[in-house]
Amino acid sequence: MSHHYVTLEQVSLRYPKSDMPAITNISLHIERGHCVALVGPSGCGKSSILRLLGGLETPTSGKVIIDGNTADQTREAVGMAFQKSTMLDWRTVLDNVLLPLEVTDGPTIFRKHYQTYRQRAEASLERLGLADYINRYPWEMSGGMQQRASLCRALIHEPSLLLLDEPFAALDAFTREDLWGLVQTIREERHPTTILVTHDLREAVFLADTVYVFSKGPGRIVHREEVELSRPRTITGTFEPSFNDTVQRLRAHITNVREGTSHDEPAQHDEESPNA
Repeated sequence: MSHHYVTLEQVSLRYPKSDMPAITNISLHIERGHCVALVGPSGCGKSSILRLLGGLETPTSGKVIIDGNTADQTREAVGMAFQKSTMLDWRTVLDNVLLPLEVTDGPTIFRKHYQTYRQRAEASLERLGLADYINRYPWEMSGGMQQRASLCRALIHEPSLLLLDEPFAALDAFTREDLWGLVQTIREERHPTTILVTHDLREAVFLADTVYVFSKGPGRIVHREEVELSRPRTITGTFEPSFNDTVQRLRAHITNVREGTSHDEPAQHDEESPNA
């Protein structure tokens, strides 16, 4: 029997004071090292799933399991990057990147290991093309550079689960595509299990092994698309017929969701181990 790294079992979430649930009876099983993209209309609960996996919310019903533990027990294993970089303007880029280690370790242990952590952060920032910005502040950087730094911060504690909530939505097309390549490289080197929420179907197909289409809220999974494209993927490859065919199939399902003509697939969704 294969080992699922992420498991959602009949998970529902209703926010306080909300008239209806954000998501209803979601069951999802994701293999270690796999990349999954969640797409669907605004308000369908995609980001709520990331919040559940990040331990920021507790399910109203059902179970959220990461590597055999509940999500609130595994926060140290999770890295998160959001649409807005959420960098703290009063901290240098280096100090922003070090923040997860500072919070996780506590001040005493963090100070004890500071030089080691600093070297790790500097190497990571250099790796992501930010060597010249280490001692600068976020407001001195472009949006693309801020998102690079946010990725660096999400990865600094070497998480086994990477959660990406529309991290490139506010960027221009060229910067966005550049960062797709960066995420792909990070995944090839570190193999984190990755869950991406995006409205960009090209982005979903470029990065993901599997794409799930959600209904209107309360969100349910209405389609699963296996992305049968070889890796590494390239921007040139996004113009190939096989890539465009996949995007158009997903677009058709999104259109059905928007027009209310989609039909639910079975509630159970199992990921097979990636062959790559």
